[in-house]
Amino acid sequence: MTQIKNADNVRLFSLNSNPKLAEQIAQRVGIPLSKASISHFADGEIKITIDESIRGCEVYVIQSVSDPVNTNLMELLIMVDALRRASAAKINVVMPYYGYARQDRKARSREPITAKLIANLLEMDQISRLVTIDLHAPQVQGFFDIPVDHLQATSLFTKYIEEQNLGDDIVVVAPDHAGVNLARKYAERIKASIAIIDNRNDEVRERTEQEVPEYVIGDVKGKTAIIVDDIVDTGVRMNLSAQALKNFGAAKVYGIATHAVLSADAVNTLQNSPLEKMIVTDTIQLPKEKEFPKLVQLSVDDLLKEAIVRIHNNQSIDTLFNRK
Repeated sequence: MTQIKNADNVRLFSLNSNPKLAEQIAQRVGIPLSKASISHFADGEIKITIDESIRGCEVYVIQSVSDPVNTNLMELLIMVDALRRASAAKINVVMPYYGYARQDRKARSREPITAKLIANLLEMDQISRLVTIDLHAPQVQGFFDIPVDHLQATSLFTKYIEEQNLGDDIVVVAPDHAGVNLARKYAERIKASIAIIDNRNDEVRERTEQEVPEYVIGDVKGKTAIIVDDIVDTGVRMNLSAQALKNFGAAKVYGIATHAVLSADAVNTLQNSPLEKMIVTDTIQLPKEKEFPKLVQLSVDDLLKEAIVRIHNNQSIDTLFNRK
């Protein structure tokens, strides 16, 4: 394990989106979280005060842009402004979940590209670097003119699959044609075949009701099928994909998604689905009401700790993309 060098000038800050993960990262790095006061005025305006000197320091701010998305985003922007005005030497944003990444292009006329807007706001705020995990669209990296470390949680999930001994006859499933590249990455790591849910509805992400897809490309009969995605939001697509795989003879079906948004009625949808387990990470902190028996949550704390230490030590993080 990589150890941090000359840590006297390093500061870690947590905002309100995921303090549990931030504390775990700090423990692994071996540096306590620095102190900041975050409060709200009566009208909802956010006030942040940094409670210790960070002049000339290398700072890491840990904040996911998750529910409540706009509040967490504003907390981050205000915190960065406070750090800059307090003379931090470097301001590195560790954003396990990059909110608004699904709006990465104009799918229709007169639509915004909000993922680019978020990138503009962060750069205007003068951050030094962004560290994030499993962007919905990898091209979002290109919206920045600063270093972006796009980490991947693939190794966490494949390690879990191997430890659970799910069998040799595994097929990795993409829930639509756009997810084939991700499915192939998993399949290559665990030496499995791939299949594709032939979902021809381009608006499936936006709809709350949808018919079960009628076609599956690839052989899933009698196999353990693992559906892989970057985000599970309402759970509808994961549920319908699982039903389609069962209809085509899959013996067991598991779901994997890095970011557990779990909005609307996702908890009931996933718990009552044909899935054996819904496996996610802790990039988004889940309240007790969003936990359910089929949910398995893996931690990205070690992955982010390694990234922070290597960045500080001026070491390559290339090995983090191919971890075993």
